[in-house]
Amino acid sequence: MKKKLLFALSAALLSTSLMAGGIMTNTNHSAAYARLLARNASLGIDAVYYNPAGLTKLGNGFHLSLNNQSIFQTKDVINSYPYLHGSPDAKYTGIVKAPVFPGVFAVYKMDKLAFSFGFNPVGGGGGAKYDTGLPSFEMGISDLVPSLAAKAGVTDYQAAINFEGTSVYFGYQFGVSYEINPSLSVFAGMRAVTAKNTYKGTITDIMINPSIAGTPYAGAFMRADLFGTQQATYYTGVAAQYNGAAAAAGSLATAGLGAFTLAQAQAAGAITATQQAQLEGALLAAGQSASTPIAQAQLVYTAVSGQATAGAAQMTGLAAKTADAEVDATQTGSGYTPIFGANLTIAEKLTIALKYEMITKIELTNDTKVDGTGAFTNGAKSRNDMPAMLSIGASYPVTKKLNASLGFNYYFDKSADYGKKDSIGSPIENKTIIDKNFFEIALGLEYNVNDKFLVSAGALRAQTGVSKTYQSDLSYSLTSNTVAFGGQYKISPAIGVNVGALYTMYDKGDKTFSHKLGTSYIPVVEDYSKTTWLVAVGLDIKIGK
Repeated sequence: MKKKLLFALSAALLSTSLMAGGIMTNTNHSAAYARLLARNASLGIDAVYYNPAGLTKLGNGFHLSLNNQSIFQTKDVINSYPYLHGSPDAKYTGIVKAPVFPGVFAVYKMDKLAFSFGFNPVGGGGGAKYDTGLPSFEMGISDLVPSLAAKAGVTDYQAAINFEGTSVYFGYQFGVSYEINPSLSVFAGMRAVTAKNTYKGTITDIMINPSIAGTPYAGAFMRADLFGTQQATYYTGVAAQYNGAAAAAGSLATAGLGAFTLAQAQAAGAITATQQAQLEGALLAAGQSASTPIAQAQLVYTAVSGQATAGAAQMTGLAAKTADAEVDATQTGSGYTPIFGANLTIAEKLTIALKYEMITKIELTNDTKVDGTGAFTNGAKSRNDMPAMLSIGASYPVTKKLNASLGFNYYFDKSADYGKKDSIGSPIENKTIIDKNFFEIALGLEYNVNDKFLVSAGALRAQTGVSKTYQSDLSYSLTSNTVAFGGQYKISPAIGVNVGALYTMYDKGDKTFSHKLGTSYIPVVEDYSKTTWLVAVGLDIKIGK
């Protein structure tokens, strides 16, 4: 139980995109993006990420952009498992916060060449907190109720599950843009990605309320591991008692007294009155008559001894599975992303941009301080790639004051390795759980109120392609719609401030699966929903002509 629970906790923090982008990739990297959404054909400083080939359109000199976003995400899961508190609509809420989500862009433009640098959280970037856990954390604990109802009268459970973690994939991008002619520019670059996931979690005070007539267990809550230890001791004693009785009955049967009752054996002087009372008491406790023939009594004693031995093993297992557990581990890794781009200008107005990012293969290595579960073997390695991505954008000045932009991103999820695992920790290939690759389509409009001030708005549709097999309360991908608005104010020709805000609404998802309880499978329906919003501010500075 402990290993499965904390394994689930770890899976919840595997790097996923925090905001705009694909399953693993963040694409919200500038305040200009937060106010427009369609930046794929950007000719501004944030083109370092969105359209690096277009950087040749900047003026000569040094350009710098400093951005920060504050991002807040709420995840809700509703689970129908009948033994959870709140069933059939047990609700679990996770909060993800990233108050600091930086974006830094720097460019040095010199005639036909532009040298660029970008620093962004290209994956993850937030800290997650689960105050009440998730169904996958709690279902195993709730199973204690039906598992121990008949044997121990258990009707309820309690547990303290605390887990916090962070996940961030920082990208350090370097590249060179070159203008072949006024209509065509190209780019080649590389992004180094450093990944870090941290996990700190505890599962403590798993409690049950046993009620067994004639014992001190009267329905009050107590630690499940303590109950297991006490019951294991009790069953071990019962097994020893009946094992001794079986041996004594076997000796009498060997002596030819198998057809005798215990009273007859005592009358014949084969056993004492005290031995008779003990052996008869064991028969009565087992629900058998005191006059049961000795040969048959031996079978009864042997059967009860075996049942008690099995009960002791079960209770020992219960104690082990429900003891307090802790994990404190860090995973780190790195990878490299080759990036290529092209920018085409048609009739000096229409901008068309292309960018292709190759797959980033990342291998994470565990650095484990505490692992009470066996789920975080120190030094163990696992894959957690970022997929290849194709970006296409277009921008066109509809009028002197109004500019329209389009953006399209396509993520090659199926060919990447996201480190997904099944319930027992075995790796799962993306192509078996993802039906179609993820894509986004965005539209943005900018209106120049005057030479210093412009306003903008945008809309984005993100379409996931994961199968229902992929979905779980730990990691789910939903189709979404995002709206954004904001503006830019030029303090001077060389200094501009961007401010933006966006809100993402996700379609609801669901999954039906079976949860194994003993030898039975119970159908469970799980519903997934999520909302995200952010505010962003950015400062653009130009030094040069």
